Amino acid sequence: MAKASAVHILVKTKNEAEKLKQRLAKGESFATLAKKHSLCPSGKKGGDLGEFKPGQMVKAFDNVVFKKPILEVHGPIKTQFGFHLIKTLYRN
Repeated sequence: MAKASAVHILVKTKNEAEKLKQRLAKGESFATLAKKHSLCPSGKKGGDLGEFKPGQMVKAFDNVVFKKPILEVHGPIKTQFGFHLIKTLYRN
C-alpha cells in the first residue's frame, strides 16, 4: 500500500493561496507561513500532516500527493475546506 507524507497550507480564498505561493517561491519558510496563515489545525505543526495512505484525504488532495512531483509546491487546490498549497515530502 502506498504511503506519503505532506505539508500544506489551507486558506479561504484562491487569491490568498496565490500570494502565499509567491512568497514560498521567493524562499520564505513553508512551516512559518503555515503557522501564521493555515486554517487547518496542522498549521501549528508547520502544516505537517504526517504519513497517510490514499483515500485518507479528499480526492483532490490525494491526486496531488500521489501523482504530482514531490518537493514542489502545488496549488491552489480547491476542496470543500478551502484552497490548499501542498508539498509532498515523500511517497513510496
